[in-house]
Amino acid sequence: MAKTNIKPLFDNILIKPLEAEEKTSSGIILPDSAKEKPQIGEIVAVGPGKVTPKGEKEQIVVKPGQKVMYKKWGGNEVKINGEELVLVEQKDILAIIE
Repeated sequence: MAKTNIKPLFDNILIKPLEAEEKTSSGIILPDSAKEKPQIGEIVAVGPGKVTPKGEKEQIVVKPGQKVMYKKWGGNEVKINGEELVLVEQKDILAIIE
């Protein structure tokens, strides 16, 4: 992926979804229309964090390059330089994959 100059705001995180499986465990090849949207991706960029109502800065716990699992129905799909990316809030990230 080409380096992007996009810097998310607040606690938003830009993720490049990883490709969905193309065949089932039994070997059936899935057409594009039958593939589920991936819920695992690589972080491309993170925002600086947001300020809570009490005036405290909320820490961002993920960083670019990490693989994460995120909510299936969260975020906004965006297209940058021909690439499909997802912009989610930090609270929509469920786990870091090591």
